[in-house]
Formats: sequence, C-alpha cells, structure tokens
Amino acid sequence: MLRRMSVGSFSAIGTSFRSLTRSQRHAFLASFLGWSLDSLDFFLLVFCIPAIAAEFHAQISSVAEAVFLTLVFRPLGALIFGAMADKWGRKPTLMVNIIAYSAVELSCAFAPSLHVLLILRALFGVAMGGVWGVGAALAFESLPKEGRGIFSGLLQEGYAAGYLLAALAYGALFHWIGWRGLFIVGAAPALVAFFVDRKVDESPAWLETKARKAEKVARPPVIASLWGYLPMFLFVIVLMAAFTSFSHGTQDIYPTFLQKGLGYSAGLAGLLGIIYNVGSLMGGFVFGTLSEKWGRKRAIITAALLAIPIAPLFAYGHTPLVLGIGAFLMQFMVQGAWGVVPAYLTELSPAPVRAIFPGLAYQLGNLLTSRNLVIQTKLVERWHTYPPVLLGTVVIVALVLALVTALGRESRGVELAAG
Repeated sequence: MLRRMSVGSFSAIGTSFRSLTRSQRHAFLASFLGWSLDSLDFFLLVFCIPAIAAEFHAQISSVAEAVFLTLVFRPLGALIFGAMADKWGRKPTLMVNIIAYSAVELSCAFAPSLHVLLILRALFGVAMGGVWGVGAALAFESLPKEGRGIFSGLLQEGYAAGYLLAALAYGALFHWIGWRGLFIVGAAPALVAFFVDRKVDESPAWLETKARKAEKVARPPVIASLWGYLPMFLFVIVLMAAFTSFSHGTQDIYPTFLQKGLGYSAGLAGLLGIIYNVGSLMGGFVFGTLSEKWGRKRAIITAALLAIPIAPLFAYGHTPLVLGIGAFLMQFMVQGAWGVVPAYLTELSPAPVRAIFPGLAYQLGNLLTSRNLVIQTKLVERWHTYPPVLLGTVVIVALVLALVTALGRESRGVELAAG
C-alpha cells in the first residue's frame, strides 16, 4: 500500500511540475533551496552536540540550550523579515535572509567558547525565522492553486532534505574536519542568493498589491493589521506549537540518542539519519498529495495518529535495523503531517499580511515549545535512559496535534488573491 501511495504521489508531482512556467519553477526552487539549506545549517548543530559538549567540557543539556535559543529568536526573525517582504517584496527579502543565516553559520565555526556559540545561535535563530514565511509567500503566490497540496509537500520537505544533507555531511566529513569544519561547509547556501537575483521573478500577487497601494490611502502598521485577524492568528500559533513539538520532539534528540544512548559511531548515526530522512521526504510527498483529495485536515490528522503505533519501534528498537525501520516510519508520518503545512497556513492567511502572518505564527508556535530539547535531555539525565522520553513525546504530541487540527477549518482550494 505504501508503495502504491508513493508511486501515485511521484506521478502527480511530475505532472504538476510539467504544467508550471519557467518563472513558477524558479520561484518554487528558490523557496525550496532557501528552506532546505537553512535546515541543513540548523541540523549540523544537532548532530554535533556531543562533540561540542566534549570540546567545551559541558553537559549535553548545556549545549542543547543552543537549539533553545535558536527557536526562541525565530519569531523575531519572522517579524522582521516578514515585514520587509510585505513592504519591499518577497524576492529581495529572501536574498538578504539567505545571506544572513549563511554568514552567522560561518561565524559559529570560529566560536572561542560555548557562551559565544550560544549568542551566535540566537542570531542564527533571527535569520532562520524569516525564511519559511517569506519563501512560502513567494512560492504559493506564484504557483497555480491546482496541485497546491502537492507543492506544499515538496516545499516543506526542503526541511527534511536539509536534515538529510546534514546527516550526509556529518557521516562523511565529521571524522576529517570536525564540527567547526562542518559549520564552514554550512556557509555555502549564500550562493543561492545569486540564483534568486538572476532567475527569480517577484511574486505577482505582491506586485498587484503594491500597485493597489499606490492608488489607496496608507494601510495601518503591520501589528495593527495582524490584530484584525487575532482569532485565526492565535489558532495558528497553537497549531504550530503542536506541529513543532511533533517534529523537534522526534528529530532533535535522536542523533544524540543514537550516539550517547546507544554508543553508535558518527558514521552509523549519520547512516540512520539518511534512512529516516528518506522516510521524511516520502511522507511529505505522499500526504501533501493526499491532502489534495482528502483535504488538509484529514491528511494531517491521519499522519499524526499513525505515528502512535510506530513509537515503540522508534524508541525501543535494540538493533540498527529495527531502529532504522522505526525511525523511517516515524519520520514518514511526522513529515507527512508537516507536508500539508505550507499550503494550509498560506490558505489560512489573510492576503494583506500573507508574508508575515504564517511565518510569525509558525515561529511563535516554535517559541512556545522551544525548550523541548532541553527538557528532554534533562529528563534523560535524571532517568539515565532515552526510550521513555521518546515514546512519551510521540504519544502526547500526536494526540494534541490531531485534536487541535480537528478544531480548525478546511482551506483546500481557496484563492490566494492580492490584498
């Protein structure tokens, strides 16, 4: 059944891509690359937590504060870059955003102490916080509404693709260049800014909005505009808090579990990371495609609930083979649910604040759950075991995500008109 779903999804992806114009393909590719390489830079640190802790003679939970700080400062980035994108355009803002997170990633390679590294990861959070909202606005305002769920699955799996690249880089290069060398490699995404500058057109919806603004009185400030959509804004924040707990709760601690909890080598941990990220990619494609038929809500709820029976394999597997199967299936469901998010949030977002609304709500949801990894590592340090922490995270968060999603409204197929 899984094979038939995957084959059907890839066929639908091919058909949808062939229907796009060159300008639409470039807009989508720019958004995908910006998000996936941002994810690469985030997960390079996640894989390197044990090595960083060893170099700075710190506890794992102390280094995990770097992830916490990144998540805490992402809403600030969503606010800054989202406001820039609504005022000056999606394209130039995405370029600045990509250069910013690449520059901070490079700086991390030369951090002389854990304290400095923590400050730099907070700055990285500001840069990272803008990419998703700006990229999603550029992509979905440029793409046709037909097949939006399919492209949603593809775009969100840029996150999984970045995690996959981080696993590949860690498994292949860590032994030779260490964690500092990996952060230097992580600065390469800055080159994507040249592609955006030369090949990508501005969002047609934003250009239309700009033309209309020239004929109208000035609009209220961004925060005042958001206030007018407060009930939906609060709902999306809660929804994204559940989503980010689902992904970060199953992904951020897992490399440390494999290396410190089970004693696996960097190469084996990297290999398992590759395996479960292939599952992530497939899940996003499959459920993004299914959301075109089932609707956004049903696809999300199905993926969330199917993660629960997989949790014992994911947390309690005693061999690399069993863990690989469990992690593959878990991330298939986690990123399957996430594959619907770009389309769902963009469709729920009011046109006048479409660049800032979904990105800021997403990152505020991240803020609410930003201590996930720190809490998980402290529980492990108290209980001296990882599996119960992993199992409890999956069961609780999957149920909460399904419940919150059920309370929302369906949005499949709405028009994304200019504001």
